[in-house]
Amino acid sequence: MAEITAALVKDLREKTGVGMMDCKKALAENNGDLEASIDWLRAKGLSKAAKKADRAAAEGIVSIALDGKQAAVVELNSETDFVARNADFQKAASAFAKLALTANDHQALLDAPHAGAKVSDAVTQLIATIGENITLRRSAKLGVENGVVAAYVHAKVDGADNLGRIAVLVALESTGDKAALESLGKKIAMHIASANPLALTEGEIPADRVEREKAVIGEQIKEDPKAVGKPQQVLDKMLEGRMRKFFEESVLLKQAFVMNPDQTVEAAVAEAAKATGAPISVKGFVRFAVGEGVEKRVDDFAAEVAAMQKPG
Repeated sequence: MAEITAALVKDLREKTGVGMMDCKKALAENNGDLEASIDWLRAKGLSKAAKKADRAAAEGIVSIALDGKQAAVVELNSETDFVARNADFQKAASAFAKLALTANDHQALLDAPHAGAKVSDAVTQLIATIGENITLRRSAKLGVENGVVAAYVHAKVDGADNLGRIAVLVALESTGDKAALESLGKKIAMHIASANPLALTEGEIPADRVEREKAVIGEQIKEDPKAVGKPQQVLDKMLEGRMRKFFEESVLLKQAFVMNPDQTVEAAVAEAAKATGAPISVKGFVRFAVGEGVEKRVDDFAAEVAAMQKPG
């Protein structure tokens, strides 16, 4: 058998864009023949998948899985909404969400066994089969010792309560009545889907995000005609007031509850605790919206064609 050198593997990787381990396997299967290895990778669909890997995947679906006192959510992205309606794509999203229940983190999910291989391999196979770039972008899970993890899925896929465009999980720690907790959790989850809070509490908002907001508000005050000629003490009060409003709009427990705008989410939880006869603590939440934060890029080929058509 021909020696499979690092240089040969590197050469095949550069020609196909396929991962190092798959390149090494291809060369081993083809006795070090570069062209035969390229054809082997193409036949397996891996080369096709690699060529699509740099294309933006900003559509897709979110999927949840519930298991007693814990729940998980994943986001599986595709290039087009059409693929998000594909049955195999939706089946994969559901399977990955169930696997996320036992994964310690996202990398562990990608490495988890699935259908005789790893989850990451299953994603690669989806790319080869469907013909678009697909990424298992993120995953998260929540659990409680006592209480419930409630869920809400917005813009659901027809006939599938666990699939949609936005998914929210809310963990409520309490020894109170489970049905009452489920009802409260569902309402809070719906609120989160709509209000999109930055964090559960003020202290959980990253310091750099708070400082950035202060800087923006500071510049806005400088441009405010009402601030012209005011002493620094007054300007500081204006900044303090606007930052207070920022926290009220960004922190879940401080937000006006969409089910009753006259009370905060925190007040609604306290009211529910009185009704159930046991303290209720919101331990955490997760909100996934399809494509949120994903840069939507112009196709490189289309950009090149447009550039060629410009005069001169």
